[in-house]
Amino acid sequence: MTKRIGRNIFLALVLAFLYAPILILVVYSFTTSTHIGAIRGFSLQNYVTLFTTPELLSMIAGTVLLALGAAAIAAVLGTIGAIGAFYSKRGPASFISTMNQVPVVNADVVTGFSICILLVVVFGISKDTYIPLVAGHVTLCAPFVFLSVMPKLKQMDPSTYEAALDLGATPFNALRSVIIPQIASGIGTGFMLAITLSLDDYFIATYTKPATFDTISTYVVNATKGAQTNIKTALWALSTIIFVIVVVVVICLNVRANKQRKRRMEQ
Repeated sequence: MTKRIGRNIFLALVLAFLYAPILILVVYSFTTSTHIGAIRGFSLQNYVTLFTTPELLSMIAGTVLLALGAAAIAAVLGTIGAIGAFYSKRGPASFISTMNQVPVVNADVVTGFSICILLVVVFGISKDTYIPLVAGHVTLCAPFVFLSVMPKLKQMDPSTYEAALDLGATPFNALRSVIIPQIASGIGTGFMLAITLSLDDYFIATYTKPATFDTISTYVVNATKGAQTNIKTALWALSTIIFVIVVVVVICLNVRANKQRKRRMEQ
C-alpha cells in the first residue's frame, strides 16, 4: 500500500511539473491580465485579437502550410528510405539506418546552420525562395518518418512482396497494393510527427527562413522582445488552441488504436 501511494504521488508530481505551466497559460488566456501575476477579469479579447489581427493570421497560415508541405515531402522520402533499407542487404541497410540517426541526434542549430551554408553560401540559393527553409524542415522530419515506418516493415512478412511478383504484379503495383497498405499506419504516424516537429522548430527556421517570414516559434520569440501587449497576450490564446488541438488528436489516435486492438482480439 505504501509503495502504491508513493508511486501515485510521484506520478502526480510529474504530471503537475509537465502540465501545470500549460494550464496556467490556459487560464490567463481567458483574462484581461497583461502579464503572469495577478488574475484580472474574464475576457475573450485575446482570442478576438488572435483571429482579427492580419499579422497573426498570416503567420499562423504560413506556419501550417510549411508544416504540411515539409511533412508531405518528408513522408515520401522517409518511406522510400525505410523500404529501401528494409529490402537492402545487411551492409547497405545498416549504413542507411546509421546515417538516418545523424539528423535525429544532431543539434537543430547545427543542422540549420549547415543547411544555410550549403544552400545559401555554396549553391547561392536565395532564402527568399523558401527552398532552404523547406529543405531544413524536411531534413529535420524525414528521419522520424523513417523510424516510424521501419517497425511496420519489420512486422510485415517479406515474402508477400515476392509472392505478388510471382503472381505477375509489377514491382510498382506490388509496392502500391501490398506493401503500402501494410505500413500505412506507420506512414500516418510519421506524417503527424513531422507536422509537430515542423511546427515546433525554431533554430532551423531562424537560419533558413526569409527575412519577411515568421513561423510560430520565431514569431513568439521575437514578440517577447518588444511587441505590443495585446499581441503578446494573444499568443497565450494561440498556445492554448495548439495545446487543445494536440490533446484532441492524441485522444482520437488512442481511441482508434484501442478499437483496432479490440477488433484483432475478437478475430
